[in-house]
Amino acid sequence: MSVRETDSRLLERLVCPVTKTRLEYDHERQELISRAAGLAYPIRDGIPIMLAEEARELGHD
Repeated sequence: MSVRETDSRLLERLVCPVTKTRLEYDHERQELISRAAGLAYPIRDGIPIMLAEEARELGHD
């Protein structure tokens, strides 16, 4: 399941739990990106995992 199958209105309302700023959707990596926090939150089975401890630091692959 991809993020397309997740309600797009929900994705528009999600914010970074750390900075409370908007997120960018990365289709290729299936992540929600917080530039302000420097974090990428994974999307697993169409569900955004909005936990800082699950996020990948940007620039660290």
